Amino acid sequence: MAYVDNTMIIRRDLLARMADLFNEGKLMEGLDRIPLEMAPRRSPKSDRCCIFKERVIIKEKLIPLLGFDLDEYTDELKTLASYAEEALERKNPINKILTVVDEACTSCVKNSYIVTNLCKGCVAHPCMMNCPKESISWNANGQAQINPKTCINCGICMSVCPYHSIIYMPVPCENACPVGAITKDEYGIERIDEDKCIDCGKCITACPFGSIMENSQIIDVMKSIKEEEQETVAIVAPAVLGQFHSKIENVLGAIKRLGFTDVIEVAKGANVTTENEADELLERLAAKAPFMTTSCCPAYVSAVDKHIPEMKKYISHTKSPMYYAAEIARIKYPKAKIVFIGPCIAKRREGMNDPNVDYVMTFEELSALFKGWKVEMEMENSINLDKSILNHGRAYAASGGVAQSVLELKPYVNIKPVIVNGLDKKKINMLKAFAKTGKTSGNFIEVMACEGGCISGPSSNFDPKTGSKLYEKNLAEIISAE
Repeated sequence: MAYVDNTMIIRRDLLARMADLFNEGKLMEGLDRIPLEMAPRRSPKSDRCCIFKERVIIKEKLIPLLGFDLDEYTDELKTLASYAEEALERKNPINKILTVVDEACTSCVKNSYIVTNLCKGCVAHPCMMNCPKESISWNANGQAQINPKTCINCGICMSVCPYHSIIYMPVPCENACPVGAITKDEYGIERIDEDKCIDCGKCITACPFGSIMENSQIIDVMKSIKEEEQETVAIVAPAVLGQFHSKIENVLGAIKRLGFTDVIEVAKGANVTTENEADELLERLAAKAPFMTTSCCPAYVSAVDKHIPEMKKYISHTKSPMYYAAEIARIKYPKAKIVFIGPCIAKRREGMNDPNVDYVMTFEELSALFKGWKVEMEMENSINLDKSILNHGRAYAASGGVAQSVLELKPYVNIKPVIVNGLDKKKINMLKAFAKTGKTSGNFIEVMACEGGCISGPSSNFDPKTGSKLYEKNLAEIISAE
């Protein structure tokens, strides 16, 4: 779930600085100065132990923003200018989504159970007596201590302590991951297991040190926009209604002012999804299927592929709104580069597998582009909304929006929705139970990995509450204007 904190502010600042340098034609000579500018000598304030570590971390964060995986960062003397040169020359972005900034990932404890000073060193020793790995001993002060090398984080010691002196201290990214895809390596650095990861992005927003980064495609997008002979078309997710304090017409107009050939709302593709989803549900119910689940959220689809294979037979074959919108854009602009813009990290993976999507850019990156290229959302540059788009397509941005759209388009469909609002460990287990038993309280399970829906994607501009209010306000204005 996205919210605004200082690590996000730093990331957005880095993106905006990169965009500004690119726009001014100074990317090569300016990048290596960014760490020095953000962590100047004799700085009165530093969030790290010293400015030198701060500079290293800033450099390491810029590398994935340039579109490179930090696992390949083996030469610490290689300049950011060298990475920029490679980024400007490459034909295609890398196919890895997330990377960990090693230097920033050093502060979380290895084991999750900690003995506090409340320990009385009691004679009963229930923590030590009940530890299955004999990981608890006594220090010089007569208090219990846990050996992190042998502790298996079972929590028995905490449950038996009569003084509640042992507490659970989760590693935020590990705790947030719904599928256990992130763990520490032998050096205490978090590593993401690609075979388990569903690209939900929860680890990004959970990490208090901003050590988990996306491998951005913003350089590739800017290159395409600036290339005079190249058409570049933006397809914008319905969640855009909850991303800016401006009318949607002004936002779309600002996107076009960046240099895009055309701007198409993905809500147009959502209309197609709704039609197909409703028809498919009717067919499945007629064939006596107990239920069908949605297929719009790529993180959920990935979770099924990797962790809930029993659910595959229940997933809709209907494609996502992005797929249909990209198809529409490709027919209209056969030689264009198609750029999906949304709040979702998992859409990067879906875009890699869609022949009609060339790049994926997040709303966070879009805002940085507006700032770096000094593009304002002005009324005189607004774009009229596509009148052929039915508003139920714009409802996809919120949790429950797909079911709402099906009901609105085809009210005669006997739909009994079950809304799974956000994925966590408990809901993954719940979905496993649905798949195993073939039983649930409804016949149409709508799953969104992000609580609140796409409005709350990990690369959104606002916290879920603010984003939801903006979305509802802007959608209401569109409906009332008709």
